[in-house]
Amino acid sequence: MKIPIHLVMATFALTITASISTVSARELVKIDGSSTVFPITEAMAEEFQKAERGKTMVTVGISGTGGGFKKFCRGETDIADASRPIKESEIKSCKEHNIGYIELPIALDALTVVVNPKNDWVDHLTVEELKTAWEPEAQNTVNNWNQIRSSFPDRPLKLFGAGTDSGTYDYFVEAIVEGKSSRGDFTASEDDNVLVQGVTNDLNAMGFFGLAYYEENKAKLKAVSISWKGGKPVGPSVDNAKNATYQPLSRPIFIYVNKDAVDKKPHVKRFIEFYLNNDHAQTLVQEVGYVPLPSKAYSMALDKFTKRLTGTVFHGAEVGVGIEELLARVPQ
Repeated sequence: MKIPIHLVMATFALTITASISTVSARELVKIDGSSTVFPITEAMAEEFQKAERGKTMVTVGISGTGGGFKKFCRGETDIADASRPIKESEIKSCKEHNIGYIELPIALDALTVVVNPKNDWVDHLTVEELKTAWEPEAQNTVNNWNQIRSSFPDRPLKLFGAGTDSGTYDYFVEAIVEGKSSRGDFTASEDDNVLVQGVTNDLNAMGFFGLAYYEENKAKLKAVSISWKGGKPVGPSVDNAKNATYQPLSRPIFIYVNKDAVDKKPHVKRFIEFYLNNDHAQTLVQEVGYVPLPSKAYSMALDKFTKRLTGTVFHGAEVGVGIEELLARVPQ
């Protein structure tokens, strides 16, 4: 049974409040970053704390991928949750603060385009049509659905999407717009539940966010199949992300680990080894609505962690690269 994300967040917040008075007596793992990765890391943290029998406390913040990297590269956290690879500016910041990092993919996500369930004119969109709606030039210009496709009705287009500090936003823009920014006149939020409510309450809305938030709210949302490079439309799902047919919006999501924290804090090392354990990952990742990596990929990630290989394997923004290919690269 999948764990409702809003209940997970509320429960975890109460756990932190109840435990704060005893934190000084316990070993602490500090994590912050992506709201997309949060459900996985929170589930891992909960199970790890049970296994530690109260010895270790794990705190998980949600300041977005960009906000998480800011804290991580200043040495304020042990781990950064990230729904995109680290950027050049963040690499520079980590270097300036002498932060060595280990880049670990931990799951796959099918970034999901959604519309209101009463929308009866959209069953699929092409990548080109999404670009028409979201590119910077569309601002104050593409305001109606029939400007995306002439057969669509002359209805106002209302857009909802991840905030610009979000890795989900960065990936969507790179995959769809093929640039660094989108139009700015859309309702943006780092809280995916705000986006869910926006699309749910507006017949004319289109939005995007991670698969888990769609899966939790699928009774009140309609997912849109995507056609890429002239291919047949493919819908977002665990299977289609795993078999790489849902493109270009299938993506790996990550944790970044402070190498010094691992070397100096045995409880951080234990947490990462718990996180990358294939049995834990296969179960918990799927429970919260994401796509586990192949078993071999978790073994490769654990080997990378054991060898303390620091740096990133990405060379600028990349879309549609296989996970085992990424893990086989030598970090730079």
